[in-house]
Amino acid sequence: MKQKATVLDDAAIRRALTRISHEIIEKNKGIEDLVLVGIKTRGVPIAERIKQKIQDIEGGQLPDGELDITLYRDDLTPNKEQAEPELKETNIKTDIDGKKVILVDDVLYTGRTVRAAMDALMDHGRPSQIQLAVLVDRGHRELPIRADYVGKNVPTSQDEVVTVTLTETDDQDHVMIFEK
Repeated sequence: MKQKATVLDDAAIRRALTRISHEIIEKNKGIEDLVLVGIKTRGVPIAERIKQKIQDIEGGQLPDGELDITLYRDDLTPNKEQAEPELKETNIKTDIDGKKVILVDDVLYTGRTVRAAMDALMDHGRPSQIQLAVLVDRGHRELPIRADYVGKNVPTSQDEVVTVTLTETDDQDHVMIFEK
């Protein structure tokens, strides 16, 4: 793949997450009854960064969690050549019943990951509301899902790939577009 553009650098990612944090506080009139849940893999460190920013602004503690959606995906098909899917641990330590849960992910594309995340989340309780925060919205929805909080809208073609790298998982912060 050939790199086409760097969409966000580390400073731009920091600014986008700060803005998202302020929008979450404003829309929800504070942090009461909020729970942040990161979708593995890169949604987890993004959720952690948002959590830290919100706690710095509001004070107090904001419960969070990690959600593995592997078994909820609709694109897992048995294939002898394909390796078994790698399961990761879901870790939601707080009760989400009646809470406003904010799902956090890196890139919103077709909407299938978010649908799987909502299914997985419902197995852990019944939130009063589910909101979605994403670092990048690249369009091309296959399902009627939209983000409540978006770091950056990046119009792309379906022949392009949006790659998010984070220091927690990849040793650097960048959002890049590659051509297939």
